[in-house]
Amino acid sequence: MTTPERSVTKAPRLDFTAPRVDDADPTVLAARSERVGERFADTDLGGYDLTGSTFDECEFASLSLSETQLRGSRFIASLLTAPFAPVLLAARTVWRDTRIEVPRWGSAELFESTFASVHIRGGKIDYLNLRGGALTDVLIEDCTITDLDLSGVKAARVALKNCHIGTLDLTRATSADVDLRTSEFAAVNGLEGLAGATIDDYQLALFAPVLAAQLGIIVE
Repeated sequence: MTTPERSVTKAPRLDFTAPRVDDADPTVLAARSERVGERFADTDLGGYDLTGSTFDECEFASLSLSETQLRGSRFIASLLTAPFAPVLLAARTVWRDTRIEVPRWGSAELFESTFASVHIRGGKIDYLNLRGGALTDVLIEDCTITDLDLSGVKAARVALKNCHIGTLDLTRATSADVDLRTSEFAAVNGLEGLAGATIDDYQLALFAPVLAAQLGIIVE
């Protein structure tokens, strides 16, 4: 009898090169503006309306984005370092070939956003709302997230590496090559969304009681 080959979970394919930028005056920022090759640093952008703006090969360093309206904006081949926001208003945004270092976000409202080749490293996020979004080639590592909402997400080649996560919601999520190994979870909602995900033995033991209850299995 031939043993079937074990499938290998495909890792995210990341394509990031640090942008070459010139320092810029943040007062030039406005809704639906297009900025290329600029660096904005150590600035409070709280309350700015940047709806529908495009940032191509830009760098943001130590910016406060509290209540900054970023809805529908695009971040392409850009670097964000230590972005701070008690409330991040970034629904329906597009992030491509971009790295986010050590974010400090309270409620990050990124629902229905598109992430393609995005690396989030370090930091702490109280609530990361990505529901209804499309995630392709995304790596989140060494990050503490109290609530990670991936409900309704279409995810392909997504990895959570060495993360500490309170509640993970996968309700109605569609997963392919999603790697959850090495991360810790206190609770998982929407276990059907685990189909297509890779977990380790420890995580299987953690999920077992919930899986048993869902399938009507009595464990004594």
